[in-house]
Amino acid sequence: MRILLDECLPAELADELVGHEARTVQQEGWSSLENGALLSRASGQFSVFMTVDKRIERTQRLPADLAVVTLRARTNRIETLRPLVSEVLRVLKDIRPGSFVRVGA
Repeated sequence: MRILLDECLPAELADELVGHEARTVQQEGWSSLENGALLSRASGQFSVFMTVDKRIERTQRLPADLAVVTLRARTNRIETLRPLVSEVLRVLKDIRPGSFVRVGA
């Protein structure tokens, strides 16, 4: 599965998502895009957009072919996010396009 990591997530998180191709917004050259434009750009190229932005569910219209995983953690540091990876990998097995899924506290 192709996963796009929001620019607020550490690039090291991509290495933790074993079995998936994860790229960062920065690697794609999309750092200057706002959420709506970013989701539109990711549509058709990625299956999942991963973020820590809790507001995304309320403020963005999701393309039908893209799912969003929102990580809920104390910080966005890799040390804080790493314990969520096993749940993320489990969620990715059943995630459906057009859905929002929260992982973590």
